[in-house]
Amino acid sequence: MNLKKQKEKKKMSFKRFLNSIKFSIEGLIYAYGNEQSLWIHGIGTFIIIILGLLLQISFNQWAILVIALVVVLSVELLNTAIEATVDLVTKEIHPLAKIAKDCGSAAAFVAGVMLTIISLFIFIPYIIAWF
Repeated sequence: MNLKKQKEKKKMSFKRFLNSIKFSIEGLIYAYGNEQSLWIHGIGTFIIIILGLLLQISFNQWAILVIALVVVLSVELLNTAIEATVDLVTKEIHPLAKIAKDCGSAAAFVAGVMLTIISLFIFIPYIIAWF
């Protein structure tokens, strides 16, 4: 691509907006179809929703959980993008490729641990009060 085309401003349009949504959905479908960790987080999300409904948590607690769930999903999707990009660039086992993939995975792990801790802070008092 020449430099002039790179500098051209992208035109805004409703079709472009719809394509952005379509591509985002395709990314979600790919990730859920190919990434085991997203299925694990999906199961965790289902459990959190069921617990939240059963324990009748407050609106603010729902808001905190939804934000944490979205952060985890977003980081998992970024990790998937990092892994795909590294795989595109090189198929060989390279120390820098390993660092990129491991750090992306670590970010997803940290977000998942954060969600677990937040969930425990919210649900444990309700569970204790239940008994």
